[in-house]
Amino acid sequence: MTAQSIDGPARILLVDDHPMMRKGVVQLLELEDDLSVVGEAGSGEEALKLSAELDPDMILLDLNMKGMNGLDTLRALRENGVDARIVVFTVSDDKSDVISVLRAGADGYLLKDMEPERLLEHIRQAATGQLTLSPQLSQVLAQALRGDEHPKRLDELTDRERQILRQLAHGYSNKMIARKLDITEGTVKVHVKRVLHKLGMRSRVEAAVWAVENHLA
Repeated sequence: MTAQSIDGPARILLVDDHPMMRKGVVQLLELEDDLSVVGEAGSGEEALKLSAELDPDMILLDLNMKGMNGLDTLRALRENGVDARIVVFTVSDDKSDVISVLRAGADGYLLKDMEPERLLEHIRQAATGQLTLSPQLSQVLAQALRGDEHPKRLDELTDRERQILRQLAHGYSNKMIARKLDITEGTVKVHVKRVLHKLGMRSRVEAAVWAVENHLA
C-alpha cells in the first residue's frame, strides 16, 4: 500500500537525538516516492517548534532522548493540539514503555532493530491512518489491556459511537473516519472523546486494541 495521497508524499518529521540514526532513516526514506522527510529535530523542544512550523503528516519520535524524553515530548505535542500521526521509534521493548506511550496518544510503536523493508512497511501503515506496532509487541499490549479493570459500559454507547469504536479498531485516523461516515472531522473528535470517556480509557489506541480483543471490530 502506498502512503502517497492526492496531496503528495506523506510528510514526516524525524525526532531523534542521535545524528547518525537520523541520517540513516533519512537516507532510507529518501529512496521512497511516497514518503518525504520535511524536517529533523534533535530534541523534544525542537520537535515542538518544528511540528508547529511544518505541520507534518507524521512524526517519527525517539523515546530515550536526553533532556526532554520522548514520552514528555509526545504528551506536549498532543497538549499543543498536534494531530499528526505520532509513531515512537525506539530500542526499548519494555511493556511499561509501550503502554505509557500508547496511552499518551501515540499511533504506533516500532523497534529500531527491525529490517529496513519492514520499517518502511510500518511507516506506510501509520501514514495511511493505521495503528502500527512491531509484531512482537502486539501480544504484549493485548495481554496488558486484558488485565485492565476498565468499566466497559458498552451499553451506554450510541449506535454512532459504536460505529466510531469499530473504525478505531481498524486504526483509522479522524480524517479517514470522517470520510467513511460522511461526517465532519470535528464531529468525529467529539464522538471519540465520548467513547473514551464512557469506556474509561485514555487513548484511541487503548480503545482500538480492546475492541479487537473483544471482537467488536
